[in-house]
Amino acid sequence: MPPTTPYAGKFSTCGPYSNNNNHPQPHSPYGEMCYHDNSLVSASLEALIQHLVPTVDYYPDRSYVFTFLLSSRLFLHPYELMTRVCHLCVEQQRSGDALLDKIRFREVAPKLVQLLTEWTETFPYDFRDERMMRCLKDMTHHVARGDEYSWRAMQQMTQRLIKRLSALGQYEEAVAALNNVANERPASLKTKQAPGQRNDVLSVCDDPFIMAQQLTHIELDRLSFIGPEEFIQTFAMKDPIENQKGFFRKRKTSNLEAYVNWFNRLSYMVATEICMPVKKKHRARIIEFFIDVAQECFNIGNFNSLMAIITGMNMSPVSRLKKTWSKVNTDKFEILEHQMDPSSNFSNYRTALRGATQRSETAHSSQEKIVIPFFSLLIKDIYFLNEGCASRLPNGHINFEKLWELAKQVSEFLVWRQVVCPFDRDRRILQYLVTTPVFSEDELHLASYESEGPENNMEKDSRRSLRCGLKQ
Repeated sequence: MPPTTPYAGKFSTCGPYSNNNNHPQPHSPYGEMCYHDNSLVSASLEALIQHLVPTVDYYPDRSYVFTFLLSSRLFLHPYELMTRVCHLCVEQQRSGDALLDKIRFREVAPKLVQLLTEWTETFPYDFRDERMMRCLKDMTHHVARGDEYSWRAMQQMTQRLIKRLSALGQYEEAVAALNNVANERPASLKTKQAPGQRNDVLSVCDDPFIMAQQLTHIELDRLSFIGPEEFIQTFAMKDPIENQKGFFRKRKTSNLEAYVNWFNRLSYMVATEICMPVKKKHRARIIEFFIDVAQECFNIGNFNSLMAIITGMNMSPVSRLKKTWSKVNTDKFEILEHQMDPSSNFSNYRTALRGATQRSETAHSSQEKIVIPFFSLLIKDIYFLNEGCASRLPNGHINFEKLWELAKQVSEFLVWRQVVCPFDRDRRILQYLVTTPVFSEDELHLASYESEGPENNMEKDSRRSLRCGLKQ
């Protein structure tokens, strides 16, 4: 995983970009930048772009760089931003004297390289756009004419970027291949099997702690490939004030979506494992196993797997198995459900998440650093933050307070994302978790009826309909 700046530590209560920092700030010819209590609250888009541009005696605060690079895509394409920043950086060094221009650019080149390095390391996926790579290549040639040291730094930066993008491509291919394997649904899955005829989760791993560790591996692996910009591009629409190209009609959120799909797969896998066994005793044992796995996930700080397991166990094909549940001690499960109770906007979960975050900040071991949030709720929080606040103010200024709040939430995710999983990998368990076929919703309902027969005419009709539909 590439180095990720823990920007969360950069954001203080005074705001992301204070005008009392130690760096002199260039005068903006593009309109007033408005501050409140020494914090930037609004400015025109052009002024914000200008403030991103380094000069000989000025470099933007890193929290400002992150905040604006993250949310500027609400207003213009990253390629447009990069083109304008590089153009301004070069043009503001021009004096009409070729020798003086070369000297001045040599002085500003290291800061331009620093800005591009922050961009490529924090938002590398922007550079999957060929135009971004061409612009980067053009700037490398421009820097080479003035400063050999900066040129070498640009070369090294580009090599790291290409390596990261290559790893991303390999990851996406691997996920696609695993999904193809999982989607090859053998006929044996579609009918209930007698004990011993099909591997189940307990035949692969019967230790809840080890299973929770392997789930944590998958979670952290997949988290590490989600770009911070994907949160913004989930809901970003091109601002019609800027231009009409409609770039964001095609949203670039594939890794985020793959992670959400993993949550859904885990939920359906839990339900499949419970509904598959013929014997009630075996079903009860699997339920108890997953309750223990969920408890271990909670202890680790893996809230996403925890919620996926609870979701799977609360699916109607599982919850209707009353005879099976009667054999299960549900005390621990009820406590876990209480922790993830959606009432009061998931207040119990949010308290637990704060506790895990505080533990991570003072961690004495790599295991204590793990914080894996309930991801769908994180996306929902960011979505409602975007929907609840205007991006532009009545005077046409960009609402930078909103951008700051978005950056705070996403920067916390970056800190969680960079944790390296400390547990040993068990390839057999990992392979099972990501490739074992799972029932569809209809197949789950039918398997549930085969486990415990219909209790009323509606369920009888449902079973009859499912049998006919799944035979086709």
